[in-house]
Amino acid sequence: MLTVVPDPADGDHTPGGSCSSSLIDEIVREGARRMLAEALKAEVDAYIAAFVGERDEHGRRLVVRNGSHQSREILTAAGAIEVTAPRVNDKRIDAETGERRRFSSAILPPWARKTPKITEVLPLLYLHGLSSGDFVPALGQFLGSTAGLSAPVITKLTEQWKADQRTFAARDLSGVDYVYLWADGVHVNIRLEEHKLCLLVMIGVRADGRKELIALADGYRESTESWADLLRDCKRRGMNAPILAVGDGALGFWAALREVFPQAREQRCWFHKIANVLGALPRSAHPAAKKALAEIWNAENKEHAQNAVKDFRNTYGAKYPKAVAKVADDLDELLAFYDYPADHWVHLRTTNPIESTFATVRHRTKVTKGPGSRAAGLAMAFKLIESAQTRWRAVNAPHLVALVRAGARFVNGKLVERPDDAPTEDPSSIAA
Repeated sequence: MLTVVPDPADGDHTPGGSCSSSLIDEIVREGARRMLAEALKAEVDAYIAAFVGERDEHGRRLVVRNGSHQSREILTAAGAIEVTAPRVNDKRIDAETGERRRFSSAILPPWARKTPKITEVLPLLYLHGLSSGDFVPALGQFLGSTAGLSAPVITKLTEQWKADQRTFAARDLSGVDYVYLWADGVHVNIRLEEHKLCLLVMIGVRADGRKELIALADGYRESTESWADLLRDCKRRGMNAPILAVGDGALGFWAALREVFPQAREQRCWFHKIANVLGALPRSAHPAAKKALAEIWNAENKEHAQNAVKDFRNTYGAKYPKAVAKVADDLDELLAFYDYPADHWVHLRTTNPIESTFATVRHRTKVTKGPGSRAAGLAMAFKLIESAQTRWRAVNAPHLVALVRAGARFVNGKLVERPDDAPTEDPSSIAA
């Protein structure tokens, strides 16, 4: 409780008078400003720490702090506050686009002009490791007011979110057609009785090109049985086999997919594959190896990609056979995307929809002091994805997704045969 002692020289001090109320508002705004500033600083610190080992050929760090952005006003529940966000200089090159990477705050994106709703903040606080006992003061400072944020209200809200997650997990899937599917295992820093929470996440592309969360469950990243249980459950609820599934090659997901949906094709995630290959090479070889790998996955067609693989083998095969094997052994699955529309390649080469959604969660290292709740963690992850899903864009050339489902044939990204182009037999010849 905040008590303001009036000064007789300050004028109007009647109950609810403008002086005391404006002073309280100012204090609340200052609290919101400080917490937002600290949150932004912590986010940048975590981002820089995540890439502290990445350096250029001269040994200089590729990701460093670079002053601050120009101040801007953000609207909070307590009114407008001025925020100065720290700036990051990221010199890394995106393996997918070939462009410089850019840091973008998940807490306060460049376009944001007001603080997030409580429905978006609470899941992040939980998954970042803030214990439930800290929710009320933290949210009060962040949103500008503690009105309606009592502990019972927070508890009621989390229970509702658990119910929402259970309803989502039991919904009928027979009316939705997922043509593409991304799968990944995401470790979240919630300290449980035995180990951290591991989320099995599947995001799909509907026939109309929109991205959508298919399923979310807790399990074990390397467990084929955990993935098989999830896929069997989706199939039981009416899910059709996807045309193409994208994921990390280390997942137990693949054996499960072959069991439950054997007709689905497989595409290995280049984001994970590059990391695996570089792990088998000395750091001095990384810059050149990254360029060589980019020549493969960024080739204009499959033939050029295969030639780039030969060049990679010739360059590194003698000294680093394990690194070359990581590419050669999965080559068909690494280049599967070439058999689909060129507009879709940027989406199919990596599990980026899952990676980007959980980026801020993965970069945090703080955990709760006491054991957390697995059910609450699952519910919070569901609400986090549900919130992010409203901002997901459809895939490029969404009209081509339905053609993929219909069986249209694409060679090096170009449509060469529509389903209705297939030759049909002459009825008279059948009669004869």
